[in-house]
Amino acid sequence: MNTKMMGRVSKQSPIPLYYQLKEILQAMIDNEEFKPGDAFPPERELCEIHGISRMTARKAVMALVNEGVLYREQGKGTYVAKPKPKHLLTKLRGFTDEMEEKGLTVDTSILSFETVEATLNLRKNLKMKEHQDRAVEIKRLRMVDGAPFALETVWLNQAMVPGLSREWLEGGSLYTVLKQQYRYQPSYARQTIEPIQLNEFESGLLGLEPDSLALLFRRTTFLENEEIMEYTKCIYRSDQYKYEVILQP
Repeated sequence: MNTKMMGRVSKQSPIPLYYQLKEILQAMIDNEEFKPGDAFPPERELCEIHGISRMTARKAVMALVNEGVLYREQGKGTYVAKPKPKHLLTKLRGFTDEMEEKGLTVDTSILSFETVEATLNLRKNLKMKEHQDRAVEIKRLRMVDGAPFALETVWLNQAMVPGLSREWLEGGSLYTVLKQQYRYQPSYARQTIEPIQLNEFESGLLGLEPDSLALLFRRTTFLENEEIMEYTKCIYRSDQYKYEVILQP
């Protein structure tokens, strides 16, 4: 490592040592002193340069791993990650269409497809009528270019999608099926985004370490007549992708 190019942490600063080191390492990556794919200095080397504990060095490195700036390979070491592709959150379209528009290959594994009794909360989210109490629940693992990308759960009012089957969705787009089979065209959607910590099941499916950070998207999609087409909860891994929102006055 080129130590001449690296700043030093200051033990007189009120800013925590690990955070100082994190910012120094981030600046080195931003200045392309380390480039995507480069092996990153081991923690013991960072300790020697800065006169800090192994725990402090590890905390700084893990902060960059959690942000997707670095990544670790078991038994090999820590490496600089490629810049995260941006995903623009201004267009309402299906996952498959969005990824294929970027030239990416999408594969979908249906984890479960079943009709369930709608909870009170789900009935509210789908604006179901009093006599409607059944919902179609679809859990899917979305893969992009062969790597796990998102874990998605979709709920539909069963009364609005009579005859919908798992076979119709195998290898296809839900939005395409809804358009072709039921003439449903989404008009607009409301979406919330919040950070979460993955549980063991979720992290296993997404190929991440337990307790990794991710982004939880909740989306309600409306038809032109204000009926709700779908209610979706989708967990996106945040280590390889970032999202961009355009704000206009």
